[in-house]
Amino acid sequence: MNRDHRHDYSLRFEWGLSGATAVASDADVAVVVDVLSFTTTLSVAIDAGIEVLPYRWRDASAVQYAAAHDAVLAVDRSAAAPGSISLSPGTIRSAQGIDRLVLPSPNGSSIAYELNSSVAVCLGASLRNARAVAEWISDNYTKDTVVAVIAAGERWPDDTLRPAVEDHWGAGAVIAALISRGWTASPEAEVAALAWKVVSGEVASALCGCRSGRELVTAGYAEDVAIAAEVDHSRSVPVLREHRFVNSTNA
Repeated sequence: MNRDHRHDYSLRFEWGLSGATAVASDADVAVVVDVLSFTTTLSVAIDAGIEVLPYRWRDASAVQYAAAHDAVLAVDRSAAAPGSISLSPGTIRSAQGIDRLVLPSPNGSSIAYELNSSVAVCLGASLRNARAVAEWISDNYTKDTVVAVIAAGERWPDDTLRPAVEDHWGAGAVIAALISRGWTASPEAEVAALAWKVVSGEVASALCGCRSGRELVTAGYAEDVAIAAEVDHSRSVPVLREHRFVNSTNA
């Protein structure tokens, strides 16, 4: 990206890891949004005082990574036994005695892991804390700060990006809140904000009706969708510091 244009718009919007990589060098703040997976679970964990370490894969290296950081490794949703921690946010709410959690995912967590070393500030946002994230940015930065909001999306079977409308909405919720505070948005960011306004009055039904929501409900994870629909229930702002997300009050 040509830095001569960095001040054209203070708010940018992109998709997936490739989009995040493309804008990272030009952004002062990156906001990762993964509504029906990583960032909703992240917000629940931060609410509970749990530090979250993003990671790319759930494999042997993740086991080693968790051990090296004295952290619990989250398991796959489908592999979660009673008392286990997974990407399902409800498992965080029922957890006891966890201070630090490695939370791998192929989308939001992978993006955050990569951004740790390439952008000054990385935040995690979902519909649960979109307004809190926007307020924190507005309180701590001037309106000419370049903010890139990244919708994580999902993956097709060939591992290419599948844009996910719920992440478009989540990104739009952050962007709309910043626009209302006087920030200027690119056309792509404005479209995301408009998409959010369309569904903001019927979030629960919209999440249940979208492709990712239907997949989760069919698989038995309706609670995950319900928690993701808790719009602005959280005041926590997850900030990535030295490879771990902590609440902004502790950053």
